[in-house]
Amino acid sequence: MGMGNLAKSKVLFICVYNSARSQMAEAWLNHLCGDFFEAESAGLEPGNLLPMAIEVMKEMGIDISHKKTRSVFDLVKAGRIFSYVITVCDEASAERCPIFPGIAKRLHWSFPDPAAVTGTGEEKLEKVRKIRDDIKSAIEAWCNEMKTKKSSDS
Repeated sequence: MGMGNLAKSKVLFICVYNSARSQMAEAWLNHLCGDFFEAESAGLEPGNLLPMAIEVMKEMGIDISHKKTRSVFDLVKAGRIFSYVITVCDEASAERCPIFPGIAKRLHWSFPDPAAVTGTGEEKLEKVRKIRDDIKSAIEAWCNEMKTKKSSDS
């Protein structure tokens, strides 16, 4: 372990409903980079977890079925502090993507909405898998970049 004395940076992923993208991003960051970051997610108008999101994450061995959707405003009211706030809405709903107050570094990563994919059941799943993989790639790249930064800081 060795790095245990470094406090993990807290990261909040936000999308509109907290039903797919932000949940997948949270799960990926905790899975791939849990030594450095502690991720949570929330939404502007919490909805229901998207079954396809649960399914495509399960294919990767990650179970998000137990996750509850949460409201950004509840976290704000609770006075929660995050080092990074990353919005993962697509550009179309970016203006509805909530702004989290405080001193967090804000990043915006645009991903298509898995709830809006069209086609047959299998075609939809394929599209949601691609979003899942794109989110994973973004998380991996960011994680590597941040690890490099951290080791050069110390």
